[in-house]
Amino acid sequence: MDFSTIDILVFTTYALLILSIGLFVSRQKKGEIKSAEDYFLAGKSLPWWAIGASLIAANISAEQFIGMSGSGFALGLAIASYEWMAAITLLVVGKYFLPIFIEKGLYTIPEFIEKRYSTNLKTILAVFWIALFVFVNLTTVLFLGGKALDTIIGNGDGSILLNSIVGLGLFAAAYSLWGGLAAVAWTDVVQVVLLIVGGLLMAYFALANVTDSGSFIDGLRFVYEKAPERFSMILSKGEIITPNGKDAWWDLPGLAVIIGGMWVANLYYWGFNQYIIQRTLAAKSLKEGQKGIVFAAFLKLIIPVIVVLPGIIAYVMNLDPNTGNLNMALLSSEGFLGSAGNVANDNAAPWLIKNFIPVGLKGLILAALAAAIVSSLASMLNSTSTIFTMDIYKSMFNNNASDKQMVKVGRLAALIALITAMLIAPQLGSLGQVFQFIQEYTGVVSPGILAVFLMGLFYKKATNNAAIWGVILSIPIAMYFKVAPNGWVDSVLFVNIPFMNQMMLTCIATLLVIALISKFEGNKDNSKGIIITKELFATDKTFNVAAFGVLTITALLYALFW
Repeated sequence: MDFSTIDILVFTTYALLILSIGLFVSRQKKGEIKSAEDYFLAGKSLPWWAIGASLIAANISAEQFIGMSGSGFALGLAIASYEWMAAITLLVVGKYFLPIFIEKGLYTIPEFIEKRYSTNLKTILAVFWIALFVFVNLTTVLFLGGKALDTIIGNGDGSILLNSIVGLGLFAAAYSLWGGLAAVAWTDVVQVVLLIVGGLLMAYFALANVTDSGSFIDGLRFVYEKAPERFSMILSKGEIITPNGKDAWWDLPGLAVIIGGMWVANLYYWGFNQYIIQRTLAAKSLKEGQKGIVFAAFLKLIIPVIVVLPGIIAYVMNLDPNTGNLNMALLSSEGFLGSAGNVANDNAAPWLIKNFIPVGLKGLILAALAAAIVSSLASMLNSTSTIFTMDIYKSMFNNNASDKQMVKVGRLAALIALITAMLIAPQLGSLGQVFQFIQEYTGVVSPGILAVFLMGLFYKKATNNAAIWGVILSIPIAMYFKVAPNGWVDSVLFVNIPFMNQMMLTCIATLLVIALISKFEGNKDNSKGIIITKELFATDKTFNVAAFGVLTITALLYALFW
């Protein structure tokens, strides 16, 4: 890669700026001891704009910057439903979930399970989330980030993959392990600005190189004219076939992205995912947290321009002008083909950065990519340490732990999690569409957990035994739709349906299991049930007006790209 002195200077400046901010907000006065609330919840002092920026920075990582661009290459704009439907989901979380979480004074999401159900169920889910963060989230982000840097800076042959993974991990650890959530949240404000500016620049220069005129408007028109089907949000069967021969409908089955399983994926992720919701628990007040959430919802509406459009542009750039199909010879020469001859969709964003971003701006784009990766790594590390410290260490081993002990344990837990993830990440290899891979396999467990939370929040009769059985039985229910013996698919006993439909059916089935067992156990209001009042969900005028704006824009976007 042609990496100039100015590129190196820009990237170095970014790195020093982030480290300086992280260490500055983490500073302690002489003799001062950082409390658990300071370390894990930033002293409950975050303003709305920091919360909104941090939510997006934690969310947009290599999974989106690289993985969703890859899905844009393979599926088109339809994958943007994960972003636009998330904007609506955030409004639901802000209005109906956050008031309960703030009222309960939560540090962690598993803590809600303890207050509503039992310590045993909380411990089960705490262990599950730690395992998910370490073995799925952290490893995937590290691998994708390392792979992107290997493609952009190196030769794409894996020669600097390990060094990139270690470098990204240590960079995130340098400020997050010491400073806690405050360092993570305040650096996220800078990271999200870089992410958005860098992402927009990448889309601009990619479009400017599509046509000979050099106009990004001409480029956008050309991309749409060459592949109009790639701008369809609601897919029909057979409408789009991915470069590897798969019907895209199986990933995004029509209206299910609006009224089906997409809600399960988004409610679980935005409402009950520790490394996302933790920054809202650190808000100055409930109203400040809700304003932060609606700010994040607005930002969500522009994210597809950054993470999906580049993938579509890369797809069009690699079309054969004579046949209108992908030029496999060109893809091979550009490093898009894997060892098995399949198309490596996730190379789309790194390929654009390497080939079309002018010298002098590559450092800024690389800084934006690093910002997306490092901010998410820092958030995941902080949340892993929070859950381990508050829900396992303090709960099971040291009920009287001091603030100093909890902060020390939190830092150690994050360090061990990071080292484990860095050891596993290089072994992941090629996963094709990584973003879709993560969604599909998280979808086996998320419906059952979502059902447990929904019943805990809004059904006072739900019992602890019913919740435990709901979580346990949700796995075989999900696997029933996912795995069937050869020759039995679409038979009387087994059906073959898209994973998004599987998620919705699994969630509904789990809700019924919890309701039925609760009925058999007495059908009485649980003493731990949440008391729901109209006042609990009241929101101020600012939130209501902003929420209406988000809903209107989202509806217009779907109407435009239906």
